[in-house]
Amino acid sequence: MALRRIILGQVGRVGERSVSSWWRNVQPAAKDPILGVTEAFLADPSPDKVNVGVGAYRDDNGKPVVLECVREAERRIAGNLNMEYLPMGGSAKMVEETLRLAYGENSDLIKDKRIAAIQSLSGTGACRIFAEFQRRFCPDSQIYIPVPTWANHHNVWRDAHVPQRTFHYYHPESRGLDFASMMDDIKSAPNGSFFLLHACAHNPTGVDPSEEQWREISYQFKVKGHFPFFDMAYQGFASGDPERDAKSIRIFLEDGHLIGCAQSFAKNMGLYGQRVGCLSVVCGDEKEAVAVKSQLQQLARPMYSNPPTHGALIVSTVLGDPNLKKLWLKEVKGMADRIIGARIALRQNLEKLGSSLSWKHITNQIGMFCYSGLTPEQVDRLTNEFHIYMTRNGRISMAGVTTGNVGYLANAIHEVSKSA
Repeated sequence: MALRRIILGQVGRVGERSVSSWWRNVQPAAKDPILGVTEAFLADPSPDKVNVGVGAYRDDNGKPVVLECVREAERRIAGNLNMEYLPMGGSAKMVEETLRLAYGENSDLIKDKRIAAIQSLSGTGACRIFAEFQRRFCPDSQIYIPVPTWANHHNVWRDAHVPQRTFHYYHPESRGLDFASMMDDIKSAPNGSFFLLHACAHNPTGVDPSEEQWREISYQFKVKGHFPFFDMAYQGFASGDPERDAKSIRIFLEDGHLIGCAQSFAKNMGLYGQRVGCLSVVCGDEKEAVAVKSQLQQLARPMYSNPPTHGALIVSTVLGDPNLKKLWLKEVKGMADRIIGARIALRQNLEKLGSSLSWKHITNQIGMFCYSGLTPEQVDRLTNEFHIYMTRNGRISMAGVTTGNVGYLANAIHEVSKSA
């Protein structure tokens, strides 16, 4: 017994040393630049604090919103369904309705069953699965990502081990699109390159190509044989019209491109926490689409097995019922109109202060975000002196701008930028 206690004691001490050393070299991860803003805002006791960093819609009182069409859909589905697993590809009904939204009610691609599509964990999950698909089936390819872009795009393709390149997009001096440089980069990229494109309401700049520019981009992609992958996180939310916001995709389809698309219902249906999205890939024919879908499902299987049910039921109920869809279209237009109104109010308030700077870009840009042109140092002043929180790249979430705070926000921006 004594010998056993000695041995167990020695094993325990060795075990303690081993266990304590497993993660000794793990360093704290850097804070997410967007989520960190919200953390700092919540910790600030100032009654004057303003958060224009959050990427979620708020009403004019700064409160989160649940759409009435969503509430009605929840009432209809409550208690009516079991809790069984969805297939790996998710809800077929939700995917069907989502494809109609992106590709058109009467799309020949849908009729001909040429689209491989699965339900995804919102837009991020769609991008992640596609990145893995690209690496597995085009292992020698790269992905061209715009400068700037949503920061998580880089993380997604990095973790899928897909080499990244960048292309020009934003023109800091004009606060608009650097179209000439963008076209040069498209032309100089190796034939058959993959490009990540924002379908509408570019995040973080709010700068979109015009319809004519999209047509030129599509033409050059055709010449070079590039593959366009669209991230469409704001369909309907950008302009208030889902058809108008899908115009870039429709132009590419008209030109005969085979595209990929990530869709999300976080912004346009307010389903942030439900994580409802769709990944679709246009294929040459039905047989190819069947094969591609099977591979997309196989990629999803080890990641999360199958997607959640509740959000998919909400989406399919809203889009599948003519009256609920009509209500959704009204509500999503209302959200878009409020954002557009906030842009107008912020610009007008800045101009009334006699700013020597041009603020036209605030209303020229579209969608949830305004790329203000403020420097990191100016953003730091806004936070330290005025308790206004945003990401250090100067991106303002227009959803955080309200009738009650727009004057205060404009005065603070004017104060930190008037010596620029």
